[in-house]
Amino acid sequence: MDIGNLTTIVLIAALVITLARAAIKIVPEYERGVIFRLGRVQAAQGPGIFFIIPIVDQMIRVDMRVVTMDVPSQEAITRDNVTVKVNAVCYFRVIDPVAAVVNVANYLLATGQIAQTTLRSVLGQSELDELLSQRDQINRQLQQIIDEQTEPWGIKVSIVEIKDLELPQTMQRAMARQAEAEREKRAKVIHAEGELQASEQLANAARVMSTEAGALQLRYLQTLNEIAAEHNSTIIFPLPIELLRGIIGLEPPAAKPGSTNGKPLNPPT
Repeated sequence: MDIGNLTTIVLIAALVITLARAAIKIVPEYERGVIFRLGRVQAAQGPGIFFIIPIVDQMIRVDMRVVTMDVPSQEAITRDNVTVKVNAVCYFRVIDPVAAVVNVANYLLATGQIAQTTLRSVLGQSELDELLSQRDQINRQLQQIIDEQTEPWGIKVSIVEIKDLELPQTMQRAMARQAEAEREKRAKVIHAEGELQASEQLANAARVMSTEAGALQLRYLQTLNEIAAEHNSTIIFPLPIELLRGIIGLEPPAAKPGSTNGKPLNPPT
């Protein structure tokens, strides 16, 4: 065998191996291969091993995993004329690899642009209080709008979350003053309610003491005991005569005939 024939055989063998390698395709579980035959889309193949016709067929790989896209900070004016800066994160994945290749040139770039414009639009339709207190509702609204826009591209948007909300310094100071005034209002209301309850209890205690004979004297002695416990001093106080009568058994003085409490009914003229 001469050198020319050997070279031909080697070239043919190399060509066959090259064509075989080009014909055998292996696609992992998280990818799909979109097949184009002479420029016409055929189907999405995979996962696993399959064969294509070299030179005639062309395969484009499409990743089917969830993509985490960081939406850059967007500046917008809310419905109540407050300038805010908001950034978000978007989670989506390809559910139709053929549509993701045929219907859009770059589905990653297109989805990112749709997310940015939708974020600005939703911010402009919302008020500042809604952005602060109803963030879950705004996240769902963003997810629904972006998902509807990207559905023709074979994209499914699962989650859109607002991460940071940046307010102007003047608005932050105004909100801090508002929160402080709200706390002061609640403190005054609680103090007034406490005063009302205390006055009601004091009124009830006064009524009980007015109906019971010895309640006022007992309260008087209790107050003196508390004063003596707090201050190391000697306290001299007058002892009511009614209390002595109850202790030693004295009888109240009898009224003279024709008089009231020891006084004559008709004073002498």
